Amino acid sequence: MPVFHTKTIESILEPVAQQVSRLVILHEEAEDGNAMPDLSRPVQAVSLAVTNLVKVGRETIQNSDDDILRLDMPSALARVENSSQHLEEASAMLKGDPFSTPARKKLIEGSRGILQGTSSLLLCFDESEVRKIIRECKRVLDYLAVSEVIDTMEDLVQFLKDLSPCLSKVSREVSSREKELTHQVHSEILVRCLEQVKILAPILICSMKVFILIVEQQGKGSDEAAENRNYLASRMSDEIQEMIRILQLTTYDEDQSELDNLTVLKKIHNVIINKMEPACDWLSNPYALRGGVGEKALRNILDSASGVADRCLPQDSHIIRKLVDDIRNLTNHLCDLRQEGKGTTPQALSLANEIRNKLGNLEQSVLNAVMGVDKAGLQQTAHTVQGRLEQASRWLQNPNQDDKGLGQRAIALIVEEGRKVADGLPGHQKADILQSCDEVEKLSYEFSKLCSNGLGNSPHAQDLAKKLNKKLHDLKRQIQSAVVNRVVEDFIDIMTPIRQFMEAVAQPEGTPGRDQNFAQKSGNLQRFSDRASKTSRLCGAVGNKKLAEVLLASASQIDSLTPQLISAGRIRMNYPTSKAAEEHLNNLKQQYSDTILRLRTLCDQATDPSDFIEASEKQMQKHSILCEDAIRQKQPQKMVDNTSSIARLANRVLLVAKQEADNSEDPEFITNVIQTSDRLQSAVPIQVQEAKNVATNIHDPINASNWRDANKNLLQCVRNVGSAINNCPQIPDAPDISELNLNTTEYAPPRPPLPRENIEHGLRQPQPPVRPPLPPETDDEDDLFLITPNSNQPILMAAHGLHQEIKQWSSKDNEIIAAAKRMAVLMARLSELVHQDSKGSKRELIATAKLIAEASEDVTRLAKELARQCTDKRIRTNLLQVCERIPTIGTQLKILSTVKATMLGSQLSDEDSEATMMLVGNAQNLMQSVKETVRAAESASIKIRSDQTNHRLRWVRRQPWYQY
Repeated sequence: MPVFHTKTIESILEPVAQQVSRLVILHEEAEDGNAMPDLSRPVQAVSLAVTNLVKVGRETIQNSDDDILRLDMPSALARVENSSQHLEEASAMLKGDPFSTPARKKLIEGSRGILQGTSSLLLCFDESEVRKIIRECKRVLDYLAVSEVIDTMEDLVQFLKDLSPCLSKVSREVSSREKELTHQVHSEILVRCLEQVKILAPILICSMKVFILIVEQQGKGSDEAAENRNYLASRMSDEIQEMIRILQLTTYDEDQSELDNLTVLKKIHNVIINKMEPACDWLSNPYALRGGVGEKALRNILDSASGVADRCLPQDSHIIRKLVDDIRNLTNHLCDLRQEGKGTTPQALSLANEIRNKLGNLEQSVLNAVMGVDKAGLQQTAHTVQGRLEQASRWLQNPNQDDKGLGQRAIALIVEEGRKVADGLPGHQKADILQSCDEVEKLSYEFSKLCSNGLGNSPHAQDLAKKLNKKLHDLKRQIQSAVVNRVVEDFIDIMTPIRQFMEAVAQPEGTPGRDQNFAQKSGNLQRFSDRASKTSRLCGAVGNKKLAEVLLASASQIDSLTPQLISAGRIRMNYPTSKAAEEHLNNLKQQYSDTILRLRTLCDQATDPSDFIEASEKQMQKHSILCEDAIRQKQPQKMVDNTSSIARLANRVLLVAKQEADNSEDPEFITNVIQTSDRLQSAVPIQVQEAKNVATNIHDPINASNWRDANKNLLQCVRNVGSAINNCPQIPDAPDISELNLNTTEYAPPRPPLPRENIEHGLRQPQPPVRPPLPPETDDEDDLFLITPNSNQPILMAAHGLHQEIKQWSSKDNEIIAAAKRMAVLMARLSELVHQDSKGSKRELIATAKLIAEASEDVTRLAKELARQCTDKRIRTNLLQVCERIPTIGTQLKILSTVKATMLGSQLSDEDSEATMMLVGNAQNLMQSVKETVRAAESASIKIRSDQTNHRLRWVRRQPWYQY
């Protein structure tokens, strides 16, 4: 079946599919009684192109050393040749009889074969090119695996000479490959992994140098140095293994996330495959000792398999856990025998053989577990509170629709997230969130019980659904507010912990309390990292899917990097004159600083800036109250500490304001933010100086009064920055009514009688007609999606999902919503045509796919126009990223629909099933991309240039279901 993961393949297949679609249409017209035209010239052109293609293919086979290509390509070439022959025969038969039925049949078979054979040829060649890149990647992995056994400078120099050209080649080839990919997400992952490899490579070399120096001096700290080296080698290996995984992918699910359970399982399985060879080599070597590269690979396999057991189905988990336990016990026994010099005994050889067999069984069991999760078909719960809320709302709206427990699981995860956030909050805030969690849990249980009894649509159930929906939205707001407070508190100062740690490391030998000071500062750094990591994970839950992926990856990096930084600091303390130790420490310190700074920036992006500034102001007010307590209690140090906190919070507000100004292209907005920020910046040193005066002479009431005035001004400046960012209009002053005089001789005219009074006086007045109720705003296509489709209608389900997203908006004066609605209706029609083989269905299938592609181009064009008008850089970039995927998927839809059209009515059940599956996946991706584009467009419409007001899309929200 056709695949479109590279721009080259897509550019070749698209014109071929266009020609095939024209032949299919001619075939359909002939069934209506029309004579087939003379196809001699176009068929002759196709034959010539096929001849050239086959010639190039055979030359490729002869010159290639890729055994898989030499095995797979001949069958693809044969199919193209046979299909070309079918076309020639059909052309000759039609020339003699334009109404020939066998000729039309041969025409369709030849068209189908040309399209699929060409696709197979391109895929075969592309896979060969990928294998070349993977071969280079695996060479790098092999070098990284031996990094643990290099213990002399001569070996290190040779290691560097061998590794450098391999890394350079991998860098060139992966960079070239990522530019060729059509799936943007895959391209981004490759770029990110390659960047990390480039950063980590020199740090790894430096860590190896430190280890060798310590070993040569037989000094202390060799364990920490080895741990540093192994950590860096492991991280590089992980990045390269991820590149290998991505290079092998040919499809992408738009609804997929790097955090999805199935994606994580596939990554773990890929790690296990890559570790199998060194593990088996270690088992085959009876002289290999404990602690070698092979044994570590084997134990990594067992740890990874345990991770799979934690995530897979129960029946597979039991098998994997038993195998892991058996292999671990046998491995421990084998290590003991080899350590005693008994590795060549029959018992040890038998053990190694048994472990090897069980290891093969374990790999197969892991593969079965991954396939089991994939086949189970349980929809993944969203990774953000907003996404889970949407899943819960769909369940509450359609309680009789079997969602396999997705809505309940989403609500349970929202509650779990709420309890995580509540942990660590002050008493009353914690109690409020926990109470909301309990209420949501109780309502969810009651509603699910009614649904299980078939009463999901009863009045009581509907009332419960409305209450539960409201409580869920309230809990979401509480979670978001609490997370903003955590971001304000935990990232108030990210440089002090690392600065104090580096100062502790730099203390000269012999300084009293040097070790105790290092232990204290390293403990502070570890606690700060733990807190920052936890907060960033909470931010990931309230952000969007893409931001959540990056936040969790950065948090994991901080978790693993902090202990290595502390170990490097300890090494530097033990070897204060070693330039290599100092360089290694500075490398890790720089990486830590960059990561924690990136983490803070991402958390700032995940929180609303207005909410952030409001929360900062509240914290500043709390510290102001504590300053007042310090003045009353005559405690200068308390005054200094709380003033420092106020100043740091003000600086955080300034940082967020600068980020917002840099992110905007609205000159009026930028000017307002900069002006208010400048006033805040000038107010901070004044407030700090007044606080110093109070601390110096805390008994002087004049100093206290001056501080209060400066602090009041500072808080007002913070509020002004918040207003500028929130873009709140200034409330006009109240009118002057001092000149208003009520003592006047003029009287108001008499009040006209009310209708009731006229009746009482016998006067009849015609009653105005009763105003009829306004008709509800409905669209004709709404009737098409009244009934939720079944799970065996995946294309219709995708169309229904898009319609559910866009029906909340009026399509009046909103071309994007109108185009998206057209696409949903057309996709619903495509869902019917895929399973039809009636007269004209092939032609209509191709035409419908073409209309969908045209509508997708309209959505993309409108989204790009909107992006050009948007003044918010982040929102604009996001809108462009999500909409630029749509044309590619639309083009693929046309090609796949053509393939499917050639199979309607044929007996090729396997190929027809595969074509349908690919068409389903493509339709789901297209509907998901349009859905994300609509969301991004709505966000972008808020930030439009002031000179573009006449061209704005109107986003008028229709009444949500729970308000009827």
